[in-house]
Amino acid sequence: MQHRIIVLGAGYTGALAAGRLAKRLHREDAAITLVNAEPDFVERVRMHQLATGQDLKPRPFSEMFAGTGVELKLAKVTGLDADRKTVTVADVNGAGVEELPYDTLVYALGSGWNSQGVPGTAEHAYEIAGRSGALRLRERLARLDAGQTVVVVGGGLTGLEAATEIAEARPDLDVTLAVDGVLGDWLSPKGRAHLRKVIGTLGITVHENTAVTGVEADRVTTADGTAIPAAVTVWATGFAVHPIVRATTLEVTGTGQIVVDATMRSVSHPDVYAVGDAAMAMGPGNKPLRMSCASGTLAAWQAAEAIAARLTGGKLPNVPIRYVNQCISLGRRNGLIQYVTADDRAVGAVLTGRLAAVYKELVCKGAAWGVANPTFGLPVRRRRVTVTPAAAGSAVKATA
Repeated sequence: MQHRIIVLGAGYTGALAAGRLAKRLHREDAAITLVNAEPDFVERVRMHQLATGQDLKPRPFSEMFAGTGVELKLAKVTGLDADRKTVTVADVNGAGVEELPYDTLVYALGSGWNSQGVPGTAEHAYEIAGRSGALRLRERLARLDAGQTVVVVGGGLTGLEAATEIAEARPDLDVTLAVDGVLGDWLSPKGRAHLRKVIGTLGITVHENTAVTGVEADRVTTADGTAIPAAVTVWATGFAVHPIVRATTLEVTGTGQIVVDATMRSVSHPDVYAVGDAAMAMGPGNKPLRMSCASGTLAAWQAAEAIAARLTGGKLPNVPIRYVNQCISLGRRNGLIQYVTADDRAVGAVLTGRLAAVYKELVCKGAAWGVANPTFGLPVRRRRVTVTPAAAGSAVKATA
């Protein structure tokens, strides 16, 4: 009987985990099903580009997983019973609802935009956490007349990339950035200086130490009562995980992330692994890994290797996940690479300008290539499953 592995979500982490498991396990022993609501891989790190009218290269899963043995199921996840070990999905083509049993589950549903509970965001704000949101913003930006104002709320990586991309693509618009704090306060002095220089060159107005407390159709309101005109408001204040696990018996954090160990295995349900934004994993310095492609892809690698090891009697991986840099696009012709410590604190070294933009583009291309080539193009030997599903979900045990 085949060991049933279900992977929920085919973003960077889910698709990578599914592909790597297919390369590690013998097809006769493991049935790998990848559940996703879309037929194509979405390069989430490029949503600001999509929103400004750029066309992205299509990456259909039918081609990505051709010949791998991974079965793609186009469906939306509607329920998870971690005790019965079943997932409920609704077919995207209207074929109905189905319950899928699993022996091992990889939860990679990721995250979406976070309204932070601010009134008016759901009704009036635009987001770029996914393709549908980016396309909606794209259509709206295309209808804006010269001189109209776009307000981007949020000074993190997503907000900075959105504001600079829009300002570069549409210099006829008045782009404003509202930051709840100091612009680039987590960067090194050199990084902050370059960011301010580019922001100024692009003509972006910055409101620092500004908390947006309300969004209306034509303005945003700040905590001190100031109204900032906004024909379009782009909300980029962070991410919130998929809410589905809150209704399960899985151990989760207050933010709804699944608590996992160093191998990305649930601390409450040993047959469940969580990767990417959906997981609460500890990194260097005993600090939680932030929601990012940088840590998510490494977590997916760790989870796939751990699952394969436990099923085949191999040695558990023990590779610490650490940070090297933060890559920020500042339009198509400029960028900022902030080098960081292992636990993600900025150091003095930075890479800026056109060279940084090329670096960031190579990183984006490399991430997409890595999903399609989960073993980096190197030949691998598929191993036979030697343990029963019950044993695979037992206590953690490393073997030589």
